[in-house]
Amino acid sequence: MFQRNTQWASQARCTRRLTAAGDPKRKNDIEMDVYRNFVELSEAEREDIDFCISVVKREGSNIVIVVPHGGAIEPGTSAVAKEVANNDLSLAIFEGIKPKGNNCLHITSTNFDEPRCVELVQASDTVVAIHGERSDELSVFLGGSDDELCLQLKAVLKRYGFTVKTHGNPDLHGLAAENICNRGRHGVGVQLELRSGLRQTFFQSLTDKGRKKPTDELKKFAAAVREGLHTAGRL
Repeated sequence: MFQRNTQWASQARCTRRLTAAGDPKRKNDIEMDVYRNFVELSEAEREDIDFCISVVKREGSNIVIVVPHGGAIEPGTSAVAKEVANNDLSLAIFEGIKPKGNNCLHITSTNFDEPRCVELVQASDTVVAIHGERSDELSVFLGGSDDELCLQLKAVLKRYGFTVKTHGNPDLHGLAAENICNRGRHGVGVQLELRSGLRQTFFQSLTDKGRKKPTDELKKFAAAVREGLHTAGRL
């Protein structure tokens, strides 16, 4: 009975978040989040049933690619991170794996505190966070406090033909010290917000089935990010 009630409460909270997500009066993700932190989420959701966590520390790597809203929360971001990391960069991914309603697993970046992901981020010199943004344009919002790396990534991404912008909402510039991208060893990092239109070009579609069929655009984007890391002297 307790488990059934817990699952019902979780579904009800998810429904409220999905309703709020379509409300233009809601200003940012913090207002829409169902759970304020990972402790709250883990009390209501089930690991390896509702969500999963992948943390891979690669020997010799001082770079981590982190995805706080992977799987079906912001579809395609997990695959982008894995393509960028290849087999030599570390990875920290939190993924929603529910059959539906994964938006309720979103914990905004300044509150994201899943211990295993945070531990790896804090032990890394360079942090690149991959996010998904909902609009249909073919562009990426670049943010974060690592000015040097942002500059190099912007130049390389543009050279590869990608449109790079700064988000119109200052709260989404990724500059807060609490943001997961800025919680590495040096207190700075980069945040890449990939708009839905851009992510769709990386796969046959953004459905579970479609994401299993990546396109050459995904490889091109990952190559651009890795070249930016190399140009900045991080890789």
